[in-house]
Amino acid sequence: MNTEIKPQKKTRKPMNPWIKFAIYAVIYLFFVIWLQNWWLLLGLPIIFDFCITQKVNWTFWKKRGVERQSKLVEWVNALIFAVVAATIIRVFFIEAFTIPTSSMEKSLLVGDYLFVSKFHYGPKMPNTPLSVPFVHHTMPFTKDSRSFVEWIKWPYHRLAGLTEIKNNDVVVFNFPEGDTVCLNSQATSYYSLCREFGRESVVNDRVVDNNGNVHTGYFGDIIYRPVDKRENYIKRCIGIAGDSLQIIDGQAYINGKPQEDIGERQYKYVIVTDGNPINPLVLEEMEISQEDLEVAHRFSKDLFSFFPELSQVNPQNILVLPLKKENVERVKAINCVKMVERIIRPKNFRESYIFPHNINYRWNEDNFGPLYIPKAGATVSLDTITLPLYRRIIETYEGNSLVVRDGIIYINDNIADSYTFKMDYYFMMGDSRHNSADSRFWGFVPEDHVVGKALFIWWSTDKDKSFPSSIRWSRVFKGIK
Repeated sequence: MNTEIKPQKKTRKPMNPWIKFAIYAVIYLFFVIWLQNWWLLLGLPIIFDFCITQKVNWTFWKKRGVERQSKLVEWVNALIFAVVAATIIRVFFIEAFTIPTSSMEKSLLVGDYLFVSKFHYGPKMPNTPLSVPFVHHTMPFTKDSRSFVEWIKWPYHRLAGLTEIKNNDVVVFNFPEGDTVCLNSQATSYYSLCREFGRESVVNDRVVDNNGNVHTGYFGDIIYRPVDKRENYIKRCIGIAGDSLQIIDGQAYINGKPQEDIGERQYKYVIVTDGNPINPLVLEEMEISQEDLEVAHRFSKDLFSFFPELSQVNPQNILVLPLKKENVERVKAINCVKMVERIIRPKNFRESYIFPHNINYRWNEDNFGPLYIPKAGATVSLDTITLPLYRRIIETYEGNSLVVRDGIIYINDNIADSYTFKMDYYFMMGDSRHNSADSRFWGFVPEDHVVGKALFIWWSTDKDKSFPSSIRWSRVFKGIK
């Protein structure tokens, strides 16, 4: 009689607990040295107990001495591990972002999904560590329920990174003017609203129209957000700390030299037709979005001062569209098109919404500066003319008291005719130069607002198309320049 002998299953020999402890301890020590927070050395006894003595059940959701846990416990174990691992990756290494606006077109498109490196410039420790995982500042499906508490507040600290921010890097950062937010008008800066409607109207949530009618509820409650919970913006860093910047007729100059021709820059052009429509397929080939087409006939009255000849043209025959350089000639070649001219605001034409929002500065989107970008340790002279350029830095970003009495500047109650900066600052601009609310509008980006460097696009969809034709396969895993 043949007896079948079944091979015994090999059981994996558990790792020697001392070797396990040594591996965990070395990895943890490297992490503590990177963080430079020596209080975390108190975690070594926990690792020792977890690996060697096992006095405390650190995985309390699992029963000790049970070789096979229930399905529920296994799911809980896997979920906790996933949340912890993903949080560590998100805070210290890499995070996913999406492009919601067209300010970086055509380098980045609405519907692009990016991976952003935290370790290139060094991850910054969160200012508000007590928050719901994977949620930014507001709980899902709510308008004003905070996803964080400020019981613990950490000062700004950035860990060692691979490199410094360089000119023309595409950078994600926390919106500097996002410290104060009107809940009913979150898309617009609180400070922009105050400049437009007056601070009293915004604070009291009360607007009086031209007919004397009173409107309420437009602004809503006003809230404050810490640095790491402000909206995430993405722009190109055209000026780093220590640079001098000037924009002349739309061309940016850094330290007297034209900005490097990088990315897919676009500007707005005025287009005059003979009344016949432009073929929609041609516009689609040039990646003109439906959003741009919907507002093509909405333009400022200032346009007629830039182009006096337009006063003789039927407004329905005038379009304003953003175009890349290579598409300008294509538009000119269209039969129904009679005129294509790039919009350039003239020198000394002042736009009140342009930084530093002071009547002494007649700057606009196309003619801006010259402007020095502050560097930590550098000193600038201060008077009532230069103060508007750096006042927000001195008061808000670097926490000093500042008043001006009888033309004399007082910083921390001392007369000041100069100021030495504590942090580095950057000047960010969108590649869609006439469709980007950037540093030309609200000024400098402090180093403590920098989140990370955009690396590559991992997914992209076109909101103007239906699935699956909406997938932009040519952009998937495309690097960002």
